[in-house]
Amino acid sequence: MKFCIITHVNHFKENNIYFSYSPYVREMNIWLRHIDELVIVAPSSKKDKSKIDIAYLHPKIEFTSISQFNVTSLGAILKSVVDVPFIMLAIYRAMKKADHIHLRCPGNVGLLGCLVQIFFPAKPKTAKYAGNWDPKSKQPLSYRLQKWILSNIFLTKNMQVLVYCEWPNQSKNIKPFFTATYRESDKTPITKRNLQGEIRFVFAGTLSSGKRPMFALQLVEQLLKKNINVYFDIYGEGAARESLENFILKNKLSEFVALHGNQKETTLRTAYQKAHFLILPSKSEGWPKVVAEAMFWGCVPISSAVSCVPNMLDSGNRGILLSMDLEKDVVTTEELIRNEEAYHKMSLEGAEWSRRYTLDKFEQEIKKLLRP
Repeated sequence: MKFCIITHVNHFKENNIYFSYSPYVREMNIWLRHIDELVIVAPSSKKDKSKIDIAYLHPKIEFTSISQFNVTSLGAILKSVVDVPFIMLAIYRAMKKADHIHLRCPGNVGLLGCLVQIFFPAKPKTAKYAGNWDPKSKQPLSYRLQKWILSNIFLTKNMQVLVYCEWPNQSKNIKPFFTATYRESDKTPITKRNLQGEIRFVFAGTLSSGKRPMFALQLVEQLLKKNINVYFDIYGEGAARESLENFILKNKLSEFVALHGNQKETTLRTAYQKAHFLILPSKSEGWPKVVAEAMFWGCVPISSAVSCVPNMLDSGNRGILLSMDLEKDVVTTEELIRNEEAYHKMSLEGAEWSRRYTLDKFEQEIKKLLRP
C-alpha cells in the first residue's frame, strides 16, 4: 500500500532521515507499520533537531516540500495567491499515486487537502481532525469550512473522519476516536501521593496565549499566598516565556517555580509520576494528550472545560474543571488539596479511565482503518 499524508506540520531532513514534531510522528509511525510506501506532502525547513523532534520509522519515504502560507496579513494573502495553486498541484499529484489518502486537520494545508480529495471519490481515505469538533464552539472560518467539507458525504466519499468524542447529529463518516502515549506494558501500580508535604503542579505544552500558562502560574501563586507548600514545574517553549519569567521575577517565585523548556517524553513521564496536579487552562483543545498522560500516572488534571475535556474528566469526577475565575478556581483546588480521600479517589478513577486508551488499542484500531 502506498500511503499519502497531507499535513501542515513542519519537517526537516538530517542524514537522509525525516524528522518532525514528536507527538505527531510517534502516532504516524504506528500507521506506517502497516504500509509499504510513504508519500508526504508538507512544509519543510532547515533547522537543528530539538528534544521534541523524532524520526519517521519507514524505509521508503517520498517527500514533497511545499511552502508555508497563511492569510494573517495583506502581504501573506498576496503570497498565498501565488503559492496555493502550486501547493494544490503537489497535493493532487501525491493523491493520484496513493492507495490510501490521509489528511491531518485542521490547518491551512488540511483545508487544501479537503478540497483536492473531492477529485478522488473512489480512493480509501482517512482524516484525523486533531482540533475541537464541538459543533457549538466558536472557530475560525477555515476550521468550520474543513469540518463542513469532511462531514459532507456528497463531496467527501470513501472517507472515515476521526474526531475526538461523540457529538450529536453527525454524518455517518464521522468516527469518534482517541489517541494514546503509553502501552499496556507501561501499566505499573499508581503511587499514592502524600498531601501533607510539598504539593507539586506541572504544566506541559506550548507557552502561548492559547494555552494560558500565565493563568496556571497565577493559580499556583495564589495557593502560595494561602501558605500551601507548592512547587510548579513548567515544560515547553513559546512566545509567553518572557512574560512568565518576568512574573516569576517580579513576584519572587523563583524558589517555587521552574521553567524547564522542551523536554523528552521520558522526562515528562517522570514529572507526571511525581506531580499531584497537571494544570491546563487552554482556550481550545482536541484530545489534550497531556491530560490523558497525567491521568495515566495518577496525576489529577485541573483543566478548562473545552472540547472533550468534560468527558475525559467525567464532568469533574476525575479532575477539576476550571471556571476560569481565578478566585473560584483557587478555592476549588485548595478544597481538594485539603480533602485527601476525595483526591485519591479522583487519582485512581482518572488512572483507570486513561489506561483504557493504550497504544496497543490504538494500533488495533488503525489496522481496521487500513483494511482494504
